[in-house]
Amino acid sequence: MNTGAKIYVAGHRGLVGSALVRRLKRAGYQNLVFRTRVELDLRNQAVTRAFFESERPEYVLLAAARVGGIHANSAYPADFIYDNLIVQTNVVHEAYRTGVKKLLFLGSSCIYPRLAPQPMSETALLAGPLEPTNEPYAIAKIAGIKLCQSYNRQYGTNFISVMPTNLYGPGDSYDLENSHALPAMIRKFHEAKESRAPSAWLWGTGTPRREFLYVDDLADACLFLMDRHDGSQIVNIGVGMDVTIRELAETICGIVGYGGEVVWDASKPDGPPRKLLDVSLLHNMGWKHSVELKEGIEKTYAAYKGQNP
Repeated sequence: MNTGAKIYVAGHRGLVGSALVRRLKRAGYQNLVFRTRVELDLRNQAVTRAFFESERPEYVLLAAARVGGIHANSAYPADFIYDNLIVQTNVVHEAYRTGVKKLLFLGSSCIYPRLAPQPMSETALLAGPLEPTNEPYAIAKIAGIKLCQSYNRQYGTNFISVMPTNLYGPGDSYDLENSHALPAMIRKFHEAKESRAPSAWLWGTGTPRREFLYVDDLADACLFLMDRHDGSQIVNIGVGMDVTIRELAETICGIVGYGGEVVWDASKPDGPPRKLLDVSLLHNMGWKHSVELKEGIEKTYAAYKGQNP
């Protein structure tokens, strides 16, 4: 992409979209197109079509999605499958209709089977049953991958799909009902420290292992792949290392400065026992992450404090 190219970032206010905008601006891209959800409801086919016909972007980064943690996925399964299916269908179809040169679709590591061999390679897709707690979201994301691949095959488009691992960083949601594990821990431990609470409660047993990628590293990988990857082969984006949820909690406690007891509620779901991506394909292309977990959490906590002084 040349720096004068017209690029539409769908979901520019979210965790991933805002990181993509930061990375694009840092690289000198200035012809960026944004719309808020109020200005453009991507669930509406007619207004999505009118937007694409009016703006005619050359490139599309599709980061608009309904996302959330275990609680949100369990509580709102219909919203998660409907909103994601319809948004990605409308955007991909209109990108094809208006001749978009290249589109990047952001999937999720939850597309892989619950008990996939670890680390999970791109070949694990559709190789077994999904994790029940986020199955509707995962099915929507799998449909998005197949949508891009089908348009490539039938119409000769260049729509690529990437599968990021668990993400965190500035711009994340800290809503305790709907957020992911890492930002929820930051908020819980910060508030427990501020209130001098003797203990803080967390869901699950703390034993599952998870991989975490700083969102600005994801944005860097996406631009790398926009320049260097074409076609229907999906690509994992991660760090290739994981930690237990208990280890994550200990790290965050240290960074936040909370010294109380962490109590684990084993009656709450853990999710899959392990989720680690095989990132050898991306590494062989020449990209690796640059922000390690402790540094990334420190940056994220600083951003959180800036929002919640």
